[in-house]
Amino acid sequence: MSKNNKKGIYQLPNGLWGFRISININGKKTDIKRTKDEFGQPLKTDKSAIKARETAIRLEYSNFYKKADKPRMTVKDIYKEYCKTGRAGKAYATIKKQDSLWKNHIESKFGKRYIDDISVSEITDYLTHLYYDESRAFKYVESFLKMFYLIFGQAYSRNYLDIEIYNTLCVNKSTKISMPKMKIDEDTDIVVFSQSELDSLDSYFKGTNAETAYMLGRYCGMRINECYGLKWSDIDFENNSIRIERQMQYQDGLIKLVPLKTRNAKRTIFMNEKLKEYLLKAYEQYQQAEKTLTAQRKQNQTMIVNTNGNLTASVILVNTLPNGKIQTVNSMKYHARMIKQTLGISFKFHYLRHTYGTRLAELNTPTHLLCKQMGHGSGRVTEQYYLAVSKNGIDILKDKIDNL
Repeated sequence: MSKNNKKGIYQLPNGLWGFRISININGKKTDIKRTKDEFGQPLKTDKSAIKARETAIRLEYSNFYKKADKPRMTVKDIYKEYCKTGRAGKAYATIKKQDSLWKNHIESKFGKRYIDDISVSEITDYLTHLYYDESRAFKYVESFLKMFYLIFGQAYSRNYLDIEIYNTLCVNKSTKISMPKMKIDEDTDIVVFSQSELDSLDSYFKGTNAETAYMLGRYCGMRINECYGLKWSDIDFENNSIRIERQMQYQDGLIKLVPLKTRNAKRTIFMNEKLKEYLLKAYEQYQQAEKTLTAQRKQNQTMIVNTNGNLTASVILVNTLPNGKIQTVNSMKYHARMIKQTLGISFKFHYLRHTYGTRLAELNTPTHLLCKQMGHGSGRVTEQYYLAVSKNGIDILKDKIDNL
């Protein structure tokens, strides 16, 4: 390697390398000294230092001319541009959530700020304020972090943000925006109903308009929107399986059957004999009602938007009552209130899913099979059920120790 090539690089006492550059562009001098590359990685060899120096020089010139050609954009400008160009294929619920976070929080705080003026520390301080001072849920604050990553990513993709700034904000592990430290007592854990609570819930839901939804959550771990989007044609009694292919949502005042949010959510799950027996009886009632309650069902049915955009009658849904009255996600809200009042149990439909997943983990179900049954996109989510089992095991161990 020639001596000329090594100009501007130096070795650190710890054996790693660094570089320095001095650039004069249109009379403006810039001095830079670094020990990491553009991705925040340490320079382990002189070759990597030379390469990083060359890249830094190229980026400095590139960024100068980009700034000369591009106007400075505010956070609001970037978000508007994202709404026009970056939402193709996004789920309706995702768009609504993004708009809610933007209108109710981010716009007033950061909307008028220039995108290249925002620092890691002020975003981190904002997230910390939401979590600790306003006592927002950890997962709710995480949604803000995702929004900031989205906005900065949009700015970078459109050349409104330098790669160095973008990497500092969103890429480099040592510098990027991160979540505040989770509180020790943060309620992000899996919530599992005890057997006595399940017995009480079984008795409560029996004969109610939400019994079918409850049974599907209890014995299949389905998400509530998936549950209410289920059609009779999705159930295969011969093979004891259920296809989950859509979900029910309210969109712009209409009840719609829409595609699932992720590819992994579309799946075939298996039902046990207890659920099969219940659904067989419900299906027999459905067939009987088609013959004997035709006029009543036609009068009570609701026309909903199918996944293909056409209108269809609600009577095709598993959770529609024999008289034709549709049941929706909102049908469960009344029962949650009544369960709290009469049983003293804090009930959320999603806790049935937690309970189901944890029970499968207790049976030593392989992670990949549990992940598929639950429709998780990542094994990291599935692992929470095994963690819940571990915590339960610790409680059992404590009880046994007390009885020694």
